[in-house]
Amino acid sequence: MEGIDNSASRENPLPGLVNVNLKEKKWGVSASHVVYHFGTSGTSVAAATAITHPLDVLKVRLQMQLVGQRGPLTGMGGLFVQLVKSEGPRSLYLGLTPAFMRSVLYGGLRLGLYEPSKYVCGMAFESSNVLVKIASGAFSGAIATALTNPVEVLKVRLQMNPNSRRGVIGEARKIASEEGIIGLWKGVGPAMARAAALTASQLATYDESKRVKF
Repeated sequence: MEGIDNSASRENPLPGLVNVNLKEKKWGVSASHVVYHFGTSGTSVAAATAITHPLDVLKVRLQMQLVGQRGPLTGMGGLFVQLVKSEGPRSLYLGLTPAFMRSVLYGGLRLGLYEPSKYVCGMAFESSNVLVKIASGAFSGAIATALTNPVEVLKVRLQMNPNSRRGVIGEARKIASEEGIIGLWKGVGPAMARAAALTASQLATYDESKRVKF
């Protein structure tokens, strides 16, 4: 019919439908989400560290027994009694400060980086299968270990030196002056490989198990 403006019909060929504005795809992981995972993971790992730290001290001492020598090795029970008798109960908590620092940073980083890594991998490969989750876990674990390795080195040095009165800062200065800054990253390669395998298996398995319906 003449006199009727059909511009609206021409603009929208299906009048019964509302036009939808396509928005650009936004970042799928919010900053608050990352901070939440960082905080909860770091706190939980720190709590576990407080309980299990004596076992970590025993592990390090057992690994460093008779370095470069041969002879009978002391078992965990015997070493525990020996430490308490010769160095006192406090020796079981040597290096606790750097252990806490590492727990908060490592625990927070490996979980805080997992979701963003998984999102980026999913965008790159257009998939969210288990291989993407394994790769994301390996990346987040390796990066978290690379960044926190200096704290791990400080922890081990303090655990092996009960007579040290330098503290964390003093020990870090000593290592830097005598061995160079690179000394704080000793053993980072095997540590990154271990963390990559551990985090990939843990987080990928956990993530996949959430999809299983019983």
